Amino acid sequence: MEELGSAAARVGAVWLALVFALIVLPSALGISLGISEAYMWVLVKTLEWATIRIEKGVKKPQPQMLKSPAANGIIERDETPMEKEIEHLHRVEFEFSDIFYFCRKGFEAIVEDEVTQRFSSEELVSWNLLTRTNVNFHYISLRLTVVWVIGVIVRYCLLLPLRFTLAAIGITSMIVGTTIVGQLPNSSVKDYLSEVVHLTCSRILVRALSGTIHYHNKENKPQKGGICVANHTSPIDVIMLTNDGCYAMVGQVHGGLMGVIQSATVKACPHVWFERSEIKDRHLVTKRLREHVADKSKLPILIFPEGTCINNTSVMMFKKGSFEIGGTIYPVAIKYDPQFGDAFWNSSKYNIVSYLLRIMTSWAIVCNVWYLPPMVRKEDEDAVQFANRVKSAIARQGGLTELPWDGGLKRAKVKDTFKEEQQKNYSKMLVRNGSIGSLSTGTESD
Repeated sequence: MEELGSAAARVGAVWLALVFALIVLPSALGISLGISEAYMWVLVKTLEWATIRIEKGVKKPQPQMLKSPAANGIIERDETPMEKEIEHLHRVEFEFSDIFYFCRKGFEAIVEDEVTQRFSSEELVSWNLLTRTNVNFHYISLRLTVVWVIGVIVRYCLLLPLRFTLAAIGITSMIVGTTIVGQLPNSSVKDYLSEVVHLTCSRILVRALSGTIHYHNKENKPQKGGICVANHTSPIDVIMLTNDGCYAMVGQVHGGLMGVIQSATVKACPHVWFERSEIKDRHLVTKRLREHVADKSKLPILIFPEGTCINNTSVMMFKKGSFEIGGTIYPVAIKYDPQFGDAFWNSSKYNIVSYLLRIMTSWAIVCNVWYLPPMVRKEDEDAVQFANRVKSAIARQGGLTELPWDGGLKRAKVKDTFKEEQQKNYSKMLVRNGSIGSLSTGTESD
């Protein structure tokens, strides 16, 4: 028994030595040994082969593939504007068929509306040899099945232990490093060491996800005293951004491991954490954020104005509070490649542990990050208009669908004000086309 324990200890020591020498140390120094690049090359070639096998293996006509992952749906919608679709209602007499347009829109909304589908994983055009696949997947061949089984063994028996080890090292280093730096007096040296600790630990955590991140337009990176706003797909959005720079986080105080990390990091970096009672006080939150932005020596604040995770296909309504603070806004667009792994966190379906397990057993996390030119609020612009302008810029750059709906609809019912607004829009169009006026005139003449 002692020999078995000794052998296990030796294996563990060799494992940790290899991890530190080949991954942790190069990550800390910001260099690459080419292991990730070689892994991604093999992975891309494997997925290309699998795609070809799937295409060749299809013997029966299958439903037409979705042209775009963003079109994740079962209803083919007509993109014609509503005003043009109801132009035919401009008649002298009312016909019963005039209501068919509104009935069709109602049926479409019941079967599949454009909001709730943004809270589930986007559909893939081609299978990526993971458990989650697209609706068109079916058995193709024994060879492809064998490759999938080998992939399961590699992901769960090799990649998962490796990634768990790296995550443990990264989190432990973050807690210990920020705690030590936090004991130093406030100075430029403390700020420098804090940034080094945050960047080093973020790089290790990115390796724990087999992350490949492409940063674009680095000349537009957020500067100190500014506010960085980005679309929100996953909790790992923070790691994707902090891998390339340091930010002051804004959020609610948590318990457990997250609480330990928050209490350690706030000692070394001016993060803005709120108690649950404070976060309900919008004026108090705005005041603290304005005080942070007013100090041009502090790191830029990182905010996700959507307030919830969206499935990597769309950008939903930005809360206006982030745009009432003042200062310069630095928009950032984040877009993940779903072919290598699904980064979206469906918090209503998976808890954080299940989500992290899914992430760590995927092939890799590949994403593009675009830094957009800084934006400031115009004199004749209110906070809502400014938020919509920033949201539009992020959606265009990331190739995302822009939606006006509140992400809070993931857990809440539609407000009556939204329903009334749609009813008013319908009535205005009918009046403008003359249908209601003609109908009322005919009734009076009778």
